[in-house]
Amino acid sequence: MERPTNIQLIGKELGIVWSDGCETYYDPARLRAASPSAQAQGERDILGQVHGGEGPTTARDHSGVTIHGWQIVGNYAVRFEFSDGHRTGLYSFDFLRELAAKP
Repeated sequence: MERPTNIQLIGKELGIVWSDGCETYYDPARLRAASPSAQAQGERDILGQVHGGEGPTTARDHSGVTIHGWQIVGNYAVRFEFSDGHRTGLYSFDFLRELAAKP
């Protein structure tokens, strides 16, 4: 698993340099819309049914949101703090790489 070696805000985008030398860039609204948190996605019960959550959102739903900060969590994820107060999503390193590869 590749790890971030540098995370910076570059203008309005978030840039990550990875341990393999790859650089990825993220629009804050897209990151916010993709939040893997239970607050955003809901929680699955033992039968696989989803309860709660904001439901599916798009970057347009979060236009204007900015990133106020971030924290590396263990050896596997980043937690972002967004201007709308959201800060509960743990974005695994693998998830961030996959998100960068999607158009």
